[in-house]
Amino acid sequence: MKPNLAPMPGTAAFLRSLGKVAACVLLTVLLVACATVVAETAEDTRVLELEAKVLSLEASLQALADENKALGGDLALLRDEVASLRERVEDQEARLRELEHGASKAEWDDAAEQQWSDDKEKQALQTESAVLERTVKLAEAAGGEVHLIDHPARAESTVLLVPQEFVDGETPLIVSLHGFGGNAAGHAAYVPLHERVNTHGFALLLPNGIRDSQGNRFWNPTDQCCDGGKSGEDDVAYLTALVASARDVKDFGPVYLFGYSNGGFMAHHLACKGLPGLRAVVSLAGTSYVADASCQGAPPVSVLHVHGTADSVILYAGDASEAEGDDKGAFYLGAQDVVARYGQIAGCEWPADPESYATLDLDQAVPGAETHAYRLQAGCAEGITIELWRGNDSSHAPAYGDDFVDALLAWLLSQG
Repeated sequence: MKPNLAPMPGTAAFLRSLGKVAACVLLTVLLVACATVVAETAEDTRVLELEAKVLSLEASLQALADENKALGGDLALLRDEVASLRERVEDQEARLRELEHGASKAEWDDAAEQQWSDDKEKQALQTESAVLERTVKLAEAAGGEVHLIDHPARAESTVLLVPQEFVDGETPLIVSLHGFGGNAAGHAAYVPLHERVNTHGFALLLPNGIRDSQGNRFWNPTDQCCDGGKSGEDDVAYLTALVASARDVKDFGPVYLFGYSNGGFMAHHLACKGLPGLRAVVSLAGTSYVADASCQGAPPVSVLHVHGTADSVILYAGDASEAEGDDKGAFYLGAQDVVARYGQIAGCEWPADPESYATLDLDQAVPGAETHAYRLQAGCAEGITIELWRGNDSSHAPAYGDDFVDALLAWLLSQG
């Protein structure tokens, strides 16, 4: 019996529906696959575009880096050029300042030398009474007691200024000696020690040298008679007698000497001769003769030698030339030779290449701290100081003011 193969009612419809479903599923899968392919294709395209942009940006950055590097090189060159130009400008400005300073200093030196010459001529014409009157007025204006000291061998009196507060046996006496052609009044105006008598507690003696044939006052800092119109006055005996007469007025303590130029020579000579009670000597623009035999065996004293390297009158390095005539003491020592001599007297040796312990701004005509201070104490006799103040570019008549006076007195009065 044959099987009944006839479809069951509704089967065909079911199969058709199933086929439609399958077709839809297949279509959906195809659509999803297509969408995925499209999406992947779009993403790949976007990645390619981004990669292209990155490459482009990297190329741009590299170009900028190369450009910056090139600009950096140019900037470095420009900086080097600017630095070079700045150095050239600074060099030119420094040179200009140097030229201006040289011109200013030359002008000052010329004016100072002329003034120094004019002052000597004016002071040479002043009478003894006029000099004494002016010196007394300066002393009286400073305050204190003014005394006149006489000497039988000299026609004029010497001014002694004593401080208002005086201590017997302790108050020191400073003897201040003028230069060649000067006088006590002019010397006091140049280095006004009298103005500090009361504030610093010392007495001041202002003597005058004798006149030569031309009317110029001078000191005779040698044991030999001088040529050129100078007399053979024994100024050691004269000044020693003046100090003794001053002690008759007051009981002074130690004696100090300060001398300018020819007065500096005299101060050194008195130190070598051994002035009684002498404790210390300061010489400004003056020195000592090479052949001064008085220095052999002299007692040690503290010495401050102040000298300018541009001194054209008394040379800083000394003078090996001999003056005309029979004066055997015409050779004078250089600054370092002077302090070396006093070092030997005091038993200590001045170094060949000393080191400065301080710089001082004293000369108003020279910019900056022009004065270099050198000191010798080690190995010297007890209480003895040998010192040199070298004024770089300072002339024979430095433009000193209050700072120099204060420094000078501080040094002198510190010597005991």
